Amino acid sequence: MSTTGIPLDKAELLSALLEALLYGFSLLMFGATIWTLVVRRSTHQVNHKMLAVACALLLSSTVHFVIEIIRVMCGLILYRDTYPGGPVAYFSDPSQWTFVAKNSLFTVQTVIGDGVILYRCYVVWRSTLVMILPLLLWCLTFVTGIVSPYTAAITPDSQVFVGRLSHWITAFWATAFATNLLTTVLLVSRIWYVDRKATRLRGHRQSHLRPILHIIVDAGAIYSLTLLVGLICFVLGTNGQFVVLDLVTPIISITFYMVIIRVGLATNQADRTTSIALGYTSSEEDRSVAERRRRMQVHITTFTESNDDRGRHSAMYVTGPTSTKTSPHEIRRDSGGEEEGGYKERAV
Repeated sequence: MSTTGIPLDKAELLSALLEALLYGFSLLMFGATIWTLVVRRSTHQVNHKMLAVACALLLSSTVHFVIEIIRVMCGLILYRDTYPGGPVAYFSDPSQWTFVAKNSLFTVQTVIGDGVILYRCYVVWRSTLVMILPLLLWCLTFVTGIVSPYTAAITPDSQVFVGRLSHWITAFWATAFATNLLTTVLLVSRIWYVDRKATRLRGHRQSHLRPILHIIVDAGAIYSLTLLVGLICFVLGTNGQFVVLDLVTPIISITFYMVIIRVGLATNQADRTTSIALGYTSSEEDRSVAERRRRMQVHITTFTESNDDRGRHSAMYVTGPTSTKTSPHEIRRDSGGEEEGGYKERAV
């Protein structure tokens, strides 16, 4: 298959420039993410899982950008006059270590980013059955992402757009796009459903889930659209897919950071409940909120009324979620119907 569109050497240079811009922006957002996850919280409230993911995405995108700079320097400067065929031939060779390393890091970045979305879906749905298909697509993305650079490394004369390598790359683009689209739809639909159910209780008050819903839709749309463009460019055999390939890596980091920052900036209790539901708080904070909710549960179990020599006696017993029963309200009236001593609390 003959390639079309922008020449390959120009495509590599353009992708390096655009990746530099997006990488710089991702650095700013990473700083805001660290501020959100660490600085604004006490030590025991730090979500170490999300912090580890943020650092892993930064490390992966940084190494990817460094390798891209090395690749451009080798093709356009160091081996410009010595490599057979010149810069275009150098960039066309998928067995070059820079190409293999870049695509391997791209796989790592994609697997981490999609894994976070899977985690969000599971936290919101809490259903293993719902997660079967997304998890299967995620595994296929991981497999095709590993096999693609491996095939390129062991096949020196292979071409990106033809042969077995092209099939693996097409499968990777397709499964990555399907995974992100499906998980985003599942996540958005669940949050929308919960928000609709809460409307009857909330009344005319502003929804605290709606802003979270919007930011998840925005992040998912940016990521999915980028993957779709990359898939279309590769199927059409245009060199524009090399540009998109280098842009996806920082975009994955940016979409992850933007969700974390928006959820982390929640200041009232309703937004913090949303943060807990989406799994962005620390485990200790989750247990603390769960304990407070458990203590707030009240169930009226019995109401007794009797007449004795001392007068009329009424008691209402209230139980909580534990086996211990308490009687917070005991009303004693005399034969004349007046309250004697008001409310009295005692343990039963």
